[in-house]
Amino acid sequence: MATAYKVLGQQNPAANTQTTMYTVPAATQCISSTIAICNQGISTTYRIAVSVAGAAANSRQYIAYDAPVGGRDTIFLTVGMTLGAADVVRVTANTANVSFSLFGSEIT
Repeated sequence: MATAYKVLGQQNPAANTQTTMYTVPAATQCISSTIAICNQGISTTYRIAVSVAGAAANSRQYIAYDAPVGGRDTIFLTVGMTLGAADVVRVTANTANVSFSLFGSEIT
């Protein structure tokens, strides 16, 4: 089994638009170590959802829901998520000034 440590995904979604940040490739497992939420604007809120096998978005998938992030602030969440093939991480924020970065490793 090979392990690749990497930036798994980065997104700067449009305001109030749920956007796929990362989908685990086929025949791959993933361990996500950290999610960075960087707000380049005024105080706002964000959401992060994880869906198993690419399931349609629904309320049980949220790991953060309307969580606050201050203006010009960055939050680092150390989550240690384990993800299987086709699992999807989705993000959204109330403004278009929030960027997300997901770091971890892929195991093939």
